[in-house]
Order: sequence, then C-alpha cells, then structure tokens
Amino acid sequence: MFNRHKNPAKPVQIDTLIGANTRINGDVQFSGGLHVDGTIEGNVSADQSSGSKLSISDSGKVQGSIHVANVVLNGLVQGDIVAQTRVDLGRTAQVNGDVYYGLIEMTMGAQINGKLIHQTAAVSDTKTTEAIADATVVDIAATAKSKLG
Repeated sequence: MFNRHKNPAKPVQIDTLIGANTRINGDVQFSGGLHVDGTIEGNVSADQSSGSKLSISDSGKVQGSIHVANVVLNGLVQGDIVAQTRVDLGRTAQVNGDVYYGLIEMTMGAQINGKLIHQTAAVSDTKTTEAIADATVVDIAATAKSKLG
C-alpha cells in the first residue's frame, strides 16, 4: 500500500572501480558510474546534469567534497556532499560535513555530523548566480581601489 508510488531503483552501470587497496591523492572527475572501495584524498565531481552516480562501499572513504548528481553512501565522507538529484545513505554511512540534496533517503544507523540542506535546481542556480555576482562585486571593488589608491 505505501510503496505503490515508489519508483524501482535503476540498475547502476559502473564504469570505474577504485579497489579496496587503492588510495588516490588528488581530485577525481568522472562521468557515468564510479564505485569506491578504497580511499580518495581529494574532491570527487561529475557533471550534475549528466546523471552520474557515485557509490561508496562500507570500506570506501572520501576525504574531500563530493559534487555528483546521485550518491549512494555506505562508507565515510569527510567533506560536503552536493547531490542535486539524490542521496542514499546506508546503515553504515558517515558524513562529516554538510549534505545538499534534492531527494534524500536515510537508513537507520546513518550518521551525519553537519547540516542537511534541501535544494532544488532553481535554488542551486540562484546560489551559483549569487556567488558569481558577489565575486564580481569584490573584483570590481578591488580594481577600483587599486586604481584610486
């Protein structure tokens, strides 16, 4: 009765696998599916509009921010997660940072040490526009100051 409107999960195609004995130092950019059993010390990103999916197993760790449309987490993330579409936090998931999400699912036992912030595509675009506008104002003020002073 309660699950009749629930969409069945799409099968995930894994294009890239980071094995349990692998440690990456540096940022990772990908498209498609990325599965992490090892450790990434750096930021992980994919084009938000591509529908990319990041899955992190119980033994997987990311020490950096994540910017991916869909995230399935069962391991540890020490940094912010920005997932415009969906975040799925399993029983063993641990996040030390803020989680920005369009849709979130948490299993009992998941831990978040940070804020949960719901965002829509329009909010995300507005925040990006505001950040660019603020940077432009700062740049204009710095340019004016250097020319006047």
